[in-house]
Amino acid sequence: MKFANEGWNVIITGRRSDRLELLADKLQSTSIRVLPLAFDVRDRHEVEIYLGRLPSEWRDVDVLINNAGLAAGLSPIQEGDIDDWERMIDTNVKGMLYVTRAIAPGMIDRKQGQIINIGSIAGKEVYPNGNVYCASKHAVDAISKAMRIDMLPYNIRVTQICPGAVETEFSLVRFHGDQQRADQVYDGFENLVAEDIAECIWFCVSRPPHVNINDMIVMPTAQANGMLFHKENR
Repeated sequence: MKFANEGWNVIITGRRSDRLELLADKLQSTSIRVLPLAFDVRDRHEVEIYLGRLPSEWRDVDVLINNAGLAAGLSPIQEGDIDDWERMIDTNVKGMLYVTRAIAPGMIDRKQGQIINIGSIAGKEVYPNGNVYCASKHAVDAISKAMRIDMLPYNIRVTQICPGAVETEFSLVRFHGDQQRADQVYDGFENLVAEDIAECIWFCVSRPPHVNINDMIVMPTAQANGMLFHKENR
């Protein structure tokens, strides 16, 4: 909504077409153009079809936001679910790479654009039972740094934004739909919400062309790092 409210036309992607259509209807009420594309970033073939063959009027992408990411499970390494591991690596790392590979060449041709990678505090440190999720977000951190170097000759800005506790569907997905367990994660303190991160993204994008925010860590006031929180009821 932030970019739409600022008058930007947007391409929105996701796996759930019903949610995309609802969001598209909402965004179009702001008098901007919206292109909803339903596909899974884990599927390289789908990424190439949907993003590699954009309609001509949508090909000049000014800002790419690599937002797809998830945590699945919270188990020690010796008890980890390998399907969870593959889901996290395929989404958080390979999905980001597939999408960037589809969009970056156009930015390079035009010598302009910005890539925003959504990382995590888990990409800066590790915490108990976070093993593979933390590893995947450390990969996002490393790729973002490398991407910044690779894009440097082409005037393309690269930014990584690393949130702490944001209440979206993150914990619900991590705990495989266990709503009670997910709610407990955010109990006792004021967490971040999606709009907070959208504001951070907009801040980075709206800087003058000569300014690049390489890296930004954003956490609730009640969170010190990946593990420590001040919870009023604890």
